[in-house]
Amino acid sequence: MGQGVLSSGFARVDGTLSCEGVPLDRIAADVGTPTYVYSAAMVRDRYTRLDEALAPLEHRIHYTLKANSNAGVLRVLRELGAGVDVVSGGELFRARKAGFEGKDIVFGGVGKTEHELREALEARVMLVNAESEAEVRTLDRIAGELGVVAPVGLRVNPEVTVDSSHRYIKTGEKGAKFGIPFDQVAAAAAAAATLPHVELVGLDMHIGSQLFRLDPYLDGVDRLVGLLEQLRAAGVNTVRYLDIGGGLGVSYDDEETPDLHRFARALVSRVQPTGLTLLMEPGRFVVGNSGMLLTRVLYRKFSGGRHFLVTDAGMTELIRPSHYDAYHRIEPVAAPSGHMTADVVGPVCESGDFLALDRELPEANPGDLLAVHDVGAYGYVMASNYNTRPRGAEVLVDGDRYAVVTARERYEDLVHLELDHPEWRKG
Repeated sequence: MGQGVLSSGFARVDGTLSCEGVPLDRIAADVGTPTYVYSAAMVRDRYTRLDEALAPLEHRIHYTLKANSNAGVLRVLRELGAGVDVVSGGELFRARKAGFEGKDIVFGGVGKTEHELREALEARVMLVNAESEAEVRTLDRIAGELGVVAPVGLRVNPEVTVDSSHRYIKTGEKGAKFGIPFDQVAAAAAAAATLPHVELVGLDMHIGSQLFRLDPYLDGVDRLVGLLEQLRAAGVNTVRYLDIGGGLGVSYDDEETPDLHRFARALVSRVQPTGLTLLMEPGRFVVGNSGMLLTRVLYRKFSGGRHFLVTDAGMTELIRPSHYDAYHRIEPVAAPSGHMTADVVGPVCESGDFLALDRELPEANPGDLLAVHDVGAYGYVMASNYNTRPRGAEVLVDGDRYAVVTARERYEDLVHLELDHPEWRKG
C-alpha cells in the first residue's frame, strides 16, 4: 500500500497490515472473524476535510446513518459536532441513544409511517423532509394532535442525470420513487403554506450516490435555488435551509475522488446569495474508506479450471459485490508473496455468494487472514442472518487502542424473538 495512516487509516507495519497503531492479526486473534474494523482517525479526517471546505458558508453536516449506524462511529462524529440524517424510526432511536438531540436530527425517507412521523415530532427533530404533498398533510394532522408545529422540508426530485456506477444508487432522475416531481413542488409548497400545523423551512434533494462528476450535483443545486426564488416571489418566506443531500464519491479502486475545495467554491457562488443555511448529508464519503472486513480462508479448491478461496465471510457480511457488482480490494493481512487468480467466495448456500470473481491477488491458503477494503459504508448495516449465520463483530480503532463496539452475535441472539409457546387467536 502506498498510502499512509493519515490518508487511509490502514498501512503495513513490518509487513503486517495494521489499522492506525494496531496490527489486524492482533484483532483477529482477540475477536475472531468475520470482523469489521473501523479507523476513527479516518472518520475524523474525512469529516474535517468536508467541514473545512464548506467553512465559507453557514452550514451544518448531518451524517447519514444508513451508511453505518454503529454507536462507536456515531460517538466519534457527535464529538466532532456533526448532526445526523435518519430515514427510519429505528435510526432515530439509534441516533438519540448515541447522544444526538432532536435539534441535531434531520428525518428523511420515502415511506415514513404515521408512527414514525409522530416519533419524529415528539423528539422535536430539526427538520422532517417530506416526499409528497400527502405526507405534508399527514404531518399537519399529527402535529395538530400533538399541539406542535412541524418543521418541514420538501424533498425535491431535481430530475438531473447522474453518472453513478449502478442504477440502484441513482435517486434524482425523472421517474425515481424519491422526492416530489419537480413540476409538483410549487403546488406542494403552496399547500404547506396554508396548513396551520406545519412550517415550510427547507428545500432538499439527494440525487444519488458515488458521484464523481460535480456538474449534476451543481445542476441540482441550481434547480433548488430557482425553486426558492419562485417560492419567495409567491410570498413564501419561511425557508431557512437548503439541504443538498450527500452522494460524493469515494474510491474503491482507482477512481479520482471529487475536489472538495472546487465543489465548495461552486456552492458559495450559488448558495451564499440566498442567505440560507446549507445542510449536507454525507454518509459513504465520511465512513466508506474507514472500514475493513477481516475474514479467514477456510478452504482452497480447484474446479472447472478455476481456483476458489472459500472464506468465513460472504454475502451475509458484504452484499455489495453480489448486489451492486461492486469492487472491493482484497489482500492478505500478513506480508504478501506470490500471486494467484481466484474467486473469493463465502460459505453461504448461494451461487451469488462471493466477494470477488476472477481476482488477481497474492497467494493465499487455508488459515490465512484476508482484509477486504473499504467496507465502512453499507457493510454491517446490510448484513443478514441468511443461513442462520450470526453477524460478525465490529471493532473501532483509535490510535494504538481498539475496542469491540458491537459484540459478535450468538446462536441464542438469532432466536430470541421467536415464541416457543405462541398465543393462538380465533380468526
